[in-house]
Amino acid sequence: MQARTCILAALTLSTLAGAVQAASAADEVVVYTSRIDELIKPVFDAYTAKTGVPVKFITDKEAPLMARIKAEGANTPADMLITVDAGNLWQAEQMGILQPLESKVIAANIPPQYRSSTNSWVGLSLRARTIVYSTDRVKPQELSTYEALADENWEGRLCLRTSKKVYNQSLTATLIETHGAAKTEQLIKGWVNNLATDVFSDDTALIQAIDAGQCDVGIVNTYYYGRLHQQEPDLKAKLFWPNQEGRGVHVNLAGAGITQHAPHAEAAQKLLEWMTGAEAQGLFAGLNQEFPANPAIAPSAEVAAWGSFKADSIPVEVAGKRQAEAIMLMDRAGWR
Repeated sequence: MQARTCILAALTLSTLAGAVQAASAADEVVVYTSRIDELIKPVFDAYTAKTGVPVKFITDKEAPLMARIKAEGANTPADMLITVDAGNLWQAEQMGILQPLESKVIAANIPPQYRSSTNSWVGLSLRARTIVYSTDRVKPQELSTYEALADENWEGRLCLRTSKKVYNQSLTATLIETHGAAKTEQLIKGWVNNLATDVFSDDTALIQAIDAGQCDVGIVNTYYYGRLHQQEPDLKAKLFWPNQEGRGVHVNLAGAGITQHAPHAEAAQKLLEWMTGAEAQGLFAGLNQEFPANPAIAPSAEVAAWGSFKADSIPVEVAGKRQAEAIMLMDRAGWR
């Protein structure tokens, strides 16, 4: 009898231990992210410190991560995908690897233009793709719009990043949405005609080329400027906010969605909601010199020093919807 009692007690303890372990596993969140460790780990660490919920993450480029989630199907361990640019998030949505999410918290924190119309993903931080110019050779009053960079007076003075980068594809997609394909193609041809040199592989090299006198103006994501300016305070380049009397500055984002087969969907939703709130928004924006996607949260002091601007009101998911069209147009116009 005593032996039987001991066995039952042992079984009970084993069952309880299993239940505790299962509950613990149910509370964790697994994230696949294209953001590098230094830009995302502090956010997850803050969430774990606040809630006790561990966040495991895998980093890679966006295309391999999305392909992996697709291949894993119902067996994926991933609860969430975090990546950059609405074009990539829209692609993930079209691949069927994200699930729609109804959340009053997210809807209250993030404006509709920075969310999927199907609620499959949401923006977490913003970056403006704007004009950068030489403070030695260009006066701010010479600048006005993205479109004006195709004018003859900029011939041999413009630098661009490669069209292969999704950031430029998204900008072109929104230009198509604004002007139509024919006018946008004419505009892009003007940009290409005005190039001072071959296209650059990244925005940092482009800004450095302006600083060195290789060209006078270019188009970059603001956080590249922020990073470089921190390293080189005497940088002879400055940001300009174009199209302030019209469409406004092109803004894109880094964002996230919960995977279609998330093992811990409820825990993932709680994390995603927290990331749209004050604490996480401050971290997201400050770590990479970006703008908070939540308009109630102020940017970092350095970002605020760049000045305020009117942003384009076009929903950023347009960048995905017109991405294929934009790529073909850029190729026809000779933007390599």
